[in-house]
Amino acid sequence: MSMNNSPNVFLDPNANRFQVNIINESHDNSETSQEDVGSDPPHYEETSFTDETHNRLRISYRPGKRELYDNFLQNGEKTEASLHPYDTHTKMYYLQTFGHNTVDPVPKIDYYRNTGSVSGNKLSRPSLLEIHEQLAKNIAVSTGSVERVANGESSAGDETAVSKEEENKTGLVKFGWVKGVLVRCMLNIWGVMLFIRLSWIVGQAGIGLGVIIILLATMVTSITGLSTSAIATNGFVRGGLGIIVIGLSVVVTTLTGISMSAICTNGVVRGGGAYYLISRSLGPEFGGSIGLIFAFANAVAVAMYVVGFAETVVELLKESATLMVDESNDIRIIGTITVVCLLGISVAGMEWEAKAQVILLVVLLVAIANFFIGTVIPTNNEKKARGFFNYQASIFAENFGPDFRSGEGFFSVFAIFFPAATGILAGANISGDLKDPQSAIPKGTMLAILITTVAYIGVAICAASCVVRDATGNINDTVVPGMSCNGSSACSLGYDFSRCASQPCDYGLMNNFQVMSMVSGFGPLITAGIFSATLSSALASLVSAPKVFQALCKDNIYKGLHFFAKGYGKNNEPIRGYVLTFVIAMAFILIAELNTIAPIISNFFLASYALINFSCFHASYAKSPGWRPAFRYYNMWVSLFGALLCCGVMFVINWWAALITYAIELFLYIYVTYKKPEVNWGSSTQALYYINALDSALALTTVEDHVKNFRPQCIALTGAPMIRPALLDITHTFTKNNGLCICCEVYTGPRKLCVKEMNSGMAKKQDWLTKNKRKAFYAAVAAESFRDGVKSLLQASGLGRMKPNTLVIGFKKDWRNATATQVENYVGVIHDAFDFELGMIIVRISQGFDISQVLQVQEELEKLEQERLALEATIKENDFEEGKSGICGFFRKASTLNISRHETKKESTINTIQSMHVGEFNQKLLEASTQFKKKQGKGTIDIWWLFDDGGLTILIPYILTIRKKWKNCKLRIFTGGKVNRIEEEKLVMASLLSKFRIKFADINIICDINIKPHKESWKFFEEMIEPYRLHESCKDITTAEKLKRETPWKITDAELEAFKEKSYRQVRLNELLQEHSRAANLIVLSLPVARKGVVSDYLYMAWLEILSKNLPPILMVRGNHKNVLTFYS
Repeated sequence: MSMNNSPNVFLDPNANRFQVNIINESHDNSETSQEDVGSDPPHYEETSFTDETHNRLRISYRPGKRELYDNFLQNGEKTEASLHPYDTHTKMYYLQTFGHNTVDPVPKIDYYRNTGSVSGNKLSRPSLLEIHEQLAKNIAVSTGSVERVANGESSAGDETAVSKEEENKTGLVKFGWVKGVLVRCMLNIWGVMLFIRLSWIVGQAGIGLGVIIILLATMVTSITGLSTSAIATNGFVRGGLGIIVIGLSVVVTTLTGISMSAICTNGVVRGGGAYYLISRSLGPEFGGSIGLIFAFANAVAVAMYVVGFAETVVELLKESATLMVDESNDIRIIGTITVVCLLGISVAGMEWEAKAQVILLVVLLVAIANFFIGTVIPTNNEKKARGFFNYQASIFAENFGPDFRSGEGFFSVFAIFFPAATGILAGANISGDLKDPQSAIPKGTMLAILITTVAYIGVAICAASCVVRDATGNINDTVVPGMSCNGSSACSLGYDFSRCASQPCDYGLMNNFQVMSMVSGFGPLITAGIFSATLSSALASLVSAPKVFQALCKDNIYKGLHFFAKGYGKNNEPIRGYVLTFVIAMAFILIAELNTIAPIISNFFLASYALINFSCFHASYAKSPGWRPAFRYYNMWVSLFGALLCCGVMFVINWWAALITYAIELFLYIYVTYKKPEVNWGSSTQALYYINALDSALALTTVEDHVKNFRPQCIALTGAPMIRPALLDITHTFTKNNGLCICCEVYTGPRKLCVKEMNSGMAKKQDWLTKNKRKAFYAAVAAESFRDGVKSLLQASGLGRMKPNTLVIGFKKDWRNATATQVENYVGVIHDAFDFELGMIIVRISQGFDISQVLQVQEELEKLEQERLALEATIKENDFEEGKSGICGFFRKASTLNISRHETKKESTINTIQSMHVGEFNQKLLEASTQFKKKQGKGTIDIWWLFDDGGLTILIPYILTIRKKWKNCKLRIFTGGKVNRIEEEKLVMASLLSKFRIKFADINIICDINIKPHKESWKFFEEMIEPYRLHESCKDITTAEKLKRETPWKITDAELEAFKEKSYRQVRLNELLQEHSRAANLIVLSLPVARKGVVSDYLYMAWLEILSKNLPPILMVRGNHKNVLTFYS
């Protein structure tokens, strides 16, 4: 089939590509009527996927209909304009698609939503069964129905969707990219460092390294930002160290920004910011550990910004000589008052906080402009004495190189500056409050990085071009003619600040943190800018920390922190998180030293950025089809470089703090891994598991099988694994951490019902295995008969070299009451296993394996207990609501008494039922079902190795003895031999086992296997097979032939006579087993093989029955007669 993509194909206005009409439900075509649902259905002329810069999907519509679809495709947001004429939630209908009526729907975004989607209801498309099966009469399919269970989500999600729609109606606040991301990021990046530390940084590092520090920090965070956007759309240079310091910061932030942009555009982003992005990409282990660290870092950042604000206020108080106590304590007092006020704004709600941010941004922009204006306003003598001389080439040249003092270095300066670059996540941290996070986060973040980087570099260069490093502030320190000077730029400009080399000075880039106020055109505006920058950054961090922490707590990764998940108000404000953040911030405000606080959070933020970058790399490396970020300007290797750069910078800044950070992260990672939270986010870690498993499986196919590497790989016919736990337990004992174990179930009956039941139970039964720590797979088939199903499993199970080589089944204890077909199927399965060259293990325990009746009783008791608890809850509720006094209260008390009586009756009924069930309860069966879970005491495993089957009969018990539960059991070997060669036979067997390196406690040579059994035993065997004998020798030939045709499964006299010696042997073996192995913990016995088509099914079952009757747990084993043991190295 070919498609003509010519634009002329659809030019005919009457040729619709598809149309959708409502069709009345009817099977009589003559009565089928159609409803007009739109006068002019959409005519799709051409679809183009080539121009992604404008639209990911460009569609040409008929004239006049374009406006109906203008708002349809943005993230699937559903508006009134996006409603299709055939959308309905109330009408049963079929779709007329591509010219014929069908229940098969056209693609629609509502089918792909999560159950708890905010932007619209999740609809359920017709199931494959509904489309594939014949359509029943009088049944129509509603595509408006809400799917109850999808992707592991329960119906509770529907209520979430309804509640969220109600929140939308009541005025839920959502922000666009400017107000929600750009403004926040700019305010947070233009923090305390811009006004009161940037001049000091450029003084220490010089213009060159200072700019590099900014660029490096920005580059790392930008790469992280771009990687995050992808996820949410699916060297040392000598010279001008100040510029390098700034450049380094720019590099860090830019790399981080790129990574973040990639992550953000790989799907719908919800609340939680960096935690959400990392956890949904790398899984709960990484997300849970970094989420806690990141939330804590933001809480500490509040303290840093508030201390910066308080320092400025204290400087003003100092100038006016109005200090309250002293500098440090004044910072603590002012910081405490400030953080309380900020907490009040935050608790008032996001709307108030957003308004405050806009006002603060305006003030900040005016302050920055005021600084640049001030650099060109002619200076005065007072400012010259303080080191400000307007733009001077000599000052620029002098300040270009580094001049580190007081033990500072490049990376210590970088550590102090880097928190200024951490604001890039301010927008992402409130992702749950954004209208369109996928678009807003990359756009707002990257633009904010660009604007703020230019501003930082501009301020750094301007300040370092106008202000000298040291100044006394004394207007009399001018250069007198004939006086020697130190040759600095200040000397050439008429000022002598040489005494600053021997004693501390208060002014200049190195000494005065308020340089920007001095340089500016109007000093108070810079003070206002400092207030704006510090308060806005503190406010953003105060909002970010609780939001991230709330998202972490909602996921319930740390059970003890779920208390903080609760939100309040229409915006689900994390009030409890605000209080916790306040407490942490207060603790660090008491330090009252900005240079001490800043490096503490640098490592925490760098760890977060490293993981965001690694998330982008990991998702790309895993090559999951689900990794489809709309943001294309990222590269996995650049993201990896960003992650490594972040890690390297952490150690260079402060190696011991980096080690502590990683130790905390590792501890949290191990904790979350151990707890195994029940979440499934489709992380790239899961994708990589699959890739690694696939690669390993493919690599394994190139490896030839070798006897030294043989391991039992078992198909266990357990049915549902919880029904026959003992059979699973014994199989799991010798396959755990050693071989493949597949629990198999065969569904027989009407195919439609079987397939439905099978599909619905697959996940539940695999979950049961996982929950009960059984390292096994579950597989099921639907077949016409039990034997056909097992045959399919034997042929198709496994993958490459990981294919089953042994079949494990339980002994059919009820074979004498079963139908001939059931017995034939059971024995046929054994024959099929041998035909496919599989080993065979038949397990028998005295009580049998099936505990379905026990489970049914337990289920009934649980239901009754739930009813009782519900009744008690109702009574307590009624007691609580009972009136305090009056006639109403009296009647309420009376009704309570009636309920109490009813409860008493109900409890007595429950007790009666419970006692009745306990009477019926088979305690022995329950104990038998758990016997292989218990640690086996000192005892023996008796191995009756009668026939050489390749060694499986001896290998299975050996594997058992190396398990913890069976290690106290010793192996006893029993084998046949001649009376006159007992010692020789023992030596031969001992030599063989020692070559196989299998330890044993004893070897017994049985010489009387082939003698006749006791008369009582033989009589029991004859009585057992009597109902299944044909007795044709006692009848005439015609009657005998007729009986053979009617009951071909019966044991003929000829057959019994032909296999009399073999029957004797089975009966005699049981006598010997009773004699020697009655007290063994486990018996492993060579399984007799019946020739196919020669030995009847009932005779073979009789052999197995008499062989294993009245014995401890017994494994009848037969290998496939290929070596599984070797004594060669």
